[in-house]
Amino acid sequence: MSKFVDERIYTLKAGQVPVFLKLYVEEGMEVQVRILGRMVGYYFTDIGPLNQIVHMWGYDSLDDRYERRKLLQAAPEWQSYAAKMRPLVTHVENKILVPAPFFAVK
Repeated sequence: MSKFVDERIYTLKAGQVPVFLKLYVEEGMEVQVRILGRMVGYYFTDIGPLNQIVHMWGYDSLDDRYERRKLLQAAPEWQSYAAKMRPLVTHVENKILVPAPFFAVK
């Protein structure tokens, strides 16, 4: 179980969810999963605020998160993907979630 979950929400330009997901699968997912490790979830909104991508990554510590994200940002294949992805995004939110003491992932 991860001690910390990094929740990231990307709000996209209207109608760009399919474009974003296709680009991610083709160019971003492999490097992100390889470097960050524990994908907790990857979703898009269907009701409520639309045009959002919500993804979560598990880490053993905040230092673990920092080191993995630093490696991701330095990876040439991630930089190439990010240059294509960023124009689709209008807003980014980021939260660190800590599990409640009674919660255990099974």
